[in-house]
Amino acid sequence: MNTFRMYTLLIRASIVSKMQYKFNFWFSTVLAFVINTMEFLLISIILWKFGSIKGWSLYEVGYLYGTILLSKAIYRTLANDVHHLEKYLVSGDLDQLLIRPIPLLLALMTQNFRIMMAEYIQGAIILSVCVHEMLQSGQVELWAIPQTAAVIVIGSVILFAIGLGTATFGFWITRVSDLQNVTEDAARTAVQYPMNLYPKWLQGILLTVIPVGAANYLPALYVLRHEFGFWLIPVIGLFAALFLFAMLQFWKLGMSKYQSTGS
Repeated sequence: MNTFRMYTLLIRASIVSKMQYKFNFWFSTVLAFVINTMEFLLISIILWKFGSIKGWSLYEVGYLYGTILLSKAIYRTLANDVHHLEKYLVSGDLDQLLIRPIPLLLALMTQNFRIMMAEYIQGAIILSVCVHEMLQSGQVELWAIPQTAAVIVIGSVILFAIGLGTATFGFWITRVSDLQNVTEDAARTAVQYPMNLYPKWLQGILLTVIPVGAANYLPALYVLRHEFGFWLIPVIGLFAALFLFAMLQFWKLGMSKYQSTGS
């Protein structure tokens, strides 16, 4: 059985299992929608009050917010439990996954498959409104729509690579939740806003050490402001592929250092 078919079968089984608890599914979906809506409303109120942030309009900030939200939704839909590797390390349940006749990473990616419906709906609505308004004003052209789709996919690869790299440290230190708060949650929240808000040293970190800025901010400079050139998005796509490859090698190294809990 090829890897893709195995993945789809395991995902289907996970979805069937999840839908046994329909109330939990819909309740968590509504709750996530409310939380994300309140978060974006806060940004909107600030922009309505001051007009712009460092020259970035509400629709441009909405673009940053929408693209990173959808990239996160794709990553966490397809590989949710990579983010939760710590619980497997602490409980010893990782040993059960290791004895399965499938790669460990594939087993993790199909555990507790999570359909992040709220994030998809909200991200699509925000992006649609923002892109429509910028099309109407002539700031962007129709070509921005497929470019934006590419940005979202590339962003999801970058976020997955960051999440995978962070989780891999768990093979050495076990507890990685605090590290994830920095590399995933805080970093992703930071790029919901224009990066020129931050000091140069922080911008450097978000573009190199934790390259989450490449997931939405750098592409937005070309799509929305026509900075750099048409080559920017393909180059970022190549970077995302190489970065993911590097993190996969790091993951293999981490697996080789894993020591069972013995429980």
